[in-house]
Amino acid sequence: MSLVKLINVRKKFDEIIALDQISLSVEDGEYLCILGPTGAGKTTLLRTIAGLVNVDEGEIYIEGRLANKTPPEERNAVYMFQQYALFPHMTVWQNVSFGPTIDEENEDEIKKKTSQILRMVRLEDRSDAFPNELSGGMQQRIALARGIASGARILLLDEPLGALDARLRVDLRSQLRKLAKDQDLTTIHVTHDQEEALMIADRVVVIRDGKIEQIGDPQDIYSNPRSIFVASFVGGANFIEGFVVDLKENGSVIEIRDGYQIRIADKSKKLDEKVVIAVRFEKTSVDLENLVGVNAFPGKIKSAVFVVDSMEYEIELNGVIVSSKIMLSDNYRAYKPGEDVVVSFSPENCYLFSYPKVGLLKEIEAI
Repeated sequence: MSLVKLINVRKKFDEIIALDQISLSVEDGEYLCILGPTGAGKTTLLRTIAGLVNVDEGEIYIEGRLANKTPPEERNAVYMFQQYALFPHMTVWQNVSFGPTIDEENEDEIKKKTSQILRMVRLEDRSDAFPNELSGGMQQRIALARGIASGARILLLDEPLGALDARLRVDLRSQLRKLAKDQDLTTIHVTHDQEEALMIADRVVVIRDGKIEQIGDPQDIYSNPRSIFVASFVGGANFIEGFVVDLKENGSVIEIRDGYQIRIADKSKKLDEKVVIAVRFEKTSVDLENLVGVNAFPGKIKSAVFVVDSMEYEIELNGVIVSSKIMLSDNYRAYKPGEDVVVSFSPENCYLFSYPKVGLLKEIEAI
C-alpha cells in the first residue's frame, strides 16, 4: 500500500518553479531516497510532504487520506533537519522522551520506550549529557532516536548526514537504514550524494529543476540511465558526440570525428540522427594491445590519479578527453602521462541518447 502519494504536485516561489507536476508513490516500509543537485527541489518536495510548505496545485495523500490542508502535527510524520534541531537545554534522555511526554503517555511506558531507543542507537550511557557535549555523529543519532520515539510512521530526512565528516557519513549510512527498517518506518531521505543514495535506498528518485528524471532501484538507476543527466549525475560517464551512419540487426554504427566509428548494441535512433554516446568510466578500458576488434582507438595518457582502490586516467582520444577508472589488482599495470595506449569499450556498455536541444555542454553543466 502507498503510505505517501503525490499527484501532479506543483509549487512556485515567485518566478521559480520548485516542483513541476511531481507524481510519486512511497510504499509502506520503503526507504526512498530523493537524489539531485543543489536547487533541484528536493527539500521543497520533502517540506510539502511534511506540511511545512503548501502546494499550489496537485494532491498529497498520507495513509490514504488527502492531506493538503492537514497541519504538520497531524500527518503522522517527523521531519529531521540537517542540523538536527535538538533542544540544547535538555539532556539526551529529555530530548528523546520529549515526544511521548508531550503526548502524555504513561510514565513507565515513556521510560521503557526511551531506554529501548537509546540502547538501539547505542547511546544509553550518555543519557545525562547535553547536545553540546556530544559529537556530530552522536547528535545525529539522538535526533533520529527522538524521531523514532515520537511514534510517527513516516520519517522525513533532509540531508541527515550532510553536516558530518566523510568517514562518519560512511559509517552511519548503514546504521540509519537499519534503524528505520527495524522500526518499520517509511523513510524519505533527501540527499545530493549519489553514493549515499545508491547504498541505502530501496528506490531512488532522481530530480532536477523540479522534475523527476527517473525512478528505480539503485541498480536500475545506475545501469540503465534514461537521460544524459542521470548518466552524468549518478556514477559519471564519458560523452561522445556523433551521427548514426548505419543500422544493423545487432545495433548501430555511430561516426565520431575524423571518420572513426563506434559500434553500439542499441538501434533506437534514426539514420543520420545526431546522438550522444555515454560510457561509464569503469567500462572504458585502457591497455597496450594492438588496435584490433571493435571500438578500439589510439589514445595518449594525459593524467593519472590514485583514488583509494583505483586509478583514474584522463586520455586524449582523437581530440576528445575521456576518463577511465581501473580497479587495482595483483596484475594491474600502471600507465604514465604521455604514454600511448589503446582505449576500448564494449558495444553493450555504450548508452545512446538523442543530442540535447541545449547542446551537450549545457546539458552537463546544468548538473
